[in-house]
Amino acid sequence: MSAKTINIKLKVWRQKDANSKGGFEDYQLENISTASSFLEMMDVLNEKLVNENKEPVAFDHDCREGICGMCSMFINGRAHGPDTLVTTCQLHMRTFKDGETIVIEPWRTGGFPVIKDLMVDRTAYEKIMQAGGFVSVNTGGVPDANAIPIPKHDADEAMDAASCIGCGACVATCKNSSAMLFVAAKVSQLALLPQGRVEASKRAKNMVAVMDELGFGNCSNTGACEMECPKGISLAHIARLNREFLSANIKG
Repeated sequence: MSAKTINIKLKVWRQKDANSKGGFEDYQLENISTASSFLEMMDVLNEKLVNENKEPVAFDHDCREGICGMCSMFINGRAHGPDTLVTTCQLHMRTFKDGETIVIEPWRTGGFPVIKDLMVDRTAYEKIMQAGGFVSVNTGGVPDANAIPIPKHDADEAMDAASCIGCGACVATCKNSSAMLFVAAKVSQLALLPQGRVEASKRAKNMVAVMDELGFGNCSNTGACEMECPKGISLAHIARLNREFLSANIKG
């Protein structure tokens, strides 16, 4: 049985670069399969534009498997679109209705300046990671996997925090453009493991300092970041980040 098709209208943000004034442009697409992903729909749009000798829409993508976090779009007022616990590449067109108008925008935050159209510069996250997202290791032979026993609860929680893909949905959703959930996830995945305790006294302090320097706001405490995170990262990690930060400041 063939997949159902729908006709849709698109309002897509077009912007030449960070210094240019952008605006919405309207497009219409017909016979879009509801089994296709959102990015496949965008591919159809760009193929149509190229055939019309028009500039295609620039947007980020890589793995298209919900792992890389690059496919960041604000769709109908929500990060990654109207579905939950999915990235834009995992969003399917069956989520939308025939004849619906879909509004597509880039992340709206000073920490992620627009590169072009729907593409934003997320290197701020890399700078935050460089400030403390590492562990000291001794070179030499590979240690035995069971040399450092780790409680299962801690290992599971660290793995949950490590599932953060750095897409930036938390920042784009927060009314203060806070990166606290991202920083908290990266601090947690290391703070919960003995290998990460070596830099514990300075990691949270350094990463928060860089986050502030790059212009991200304070946590709004509304929980919007957790609601829109495609990996369901818990707000509990922000509480751990606050504890680590306080401990680091007490130790000096």
